[in-house]
Amino acid sequence: MRFSQSSLNGLKNIFRSGFSAHDITESLVSCDSSESGAWIADFMTAHQLEVIGVREHGHVVGYVEANAVDKETVDCHSFTRSFGSDQVIQTSTPLVEVIAKLKNQPRLFVSVFGHVGGIVTRTDLQKPPVRMWLFGMITMIEMRMTNMINAGLDVESWTQYLSDARVEKAEILQRERDRRNQKVKLVDCLQFSDKCQIIARNEALRSQTRFDSRRMVEDAGKKIERLRNDLAHSQDIIENDWDAVVELSANLENMLQNAF
Repeated sequence: MRFSQSSLNGLKNIFRSGFSAHDITESLVSCDSSESGAWIADFMTAHQLEVIGVREHGHVVGYVEANAVDKETVDCHSFTRSFGSDQVIQTSTPLVEVIAKLKNQPRLFVSVFGHVGGIVTRTDLQKPPVRMWLFGMITMIEMRMTNMINAGLDVESWTQYLSDARVEKAEILQRERDRRNQKVKLVDCLQFSDKCQIIARNEALRSQTRFDSRRMVEDAGKKIERLRNDLAHSQDIIENDWDAVVELSANLENMLQNAF
């Protein structure tokens, strides 16, 4: 499948700004700054909260982490932390920036109408908008790889990079699609890993990626394929694929121009 330029530009805009912090933000539970340490500890335990906002004069001005609560204090001022400039984002912050910021910290606080009112954690990246965004990006990467192989090699050229068993598997799938009146090229019946292997082993194709070696292409391909499989089967992508999620996000602009 090939993209028209207008379709490609539309997809680029979606990946750059189609989703934002707004799509995954949770409300930040908060308490008044006059509450005692014992009350806050009990409240956070009862509601299984790791973080709680602290209010003064009706606005959230800081936060408390569960492991920092001192039950002996009469109020929470002594263990309230102020928001750092790198911890606060806007509801309109693009998803790619949210992921980049979460790379080095477990949570971000979201400003709503000029005041902190929401929170985003790595766990929130498991939500449907993020999974859709990642899956769409991987699909686009695979389409680009297919186009690269089609444009740069003929069938006789790229089959040399695969085992006979892998080529035969693609041929079986092609025949099945033909039986269903789905006319596709043999390259369209390759698996993601097959396309990565072809690009990794062909220097001309590999030079169109951001990688300098065959091993780098293969390693990146394995990470992306594992992430795609976990997305497709509703598996935990933070525990299993965090590095791949961060890498896809960090290299978004490059991947919108190249294969991956």
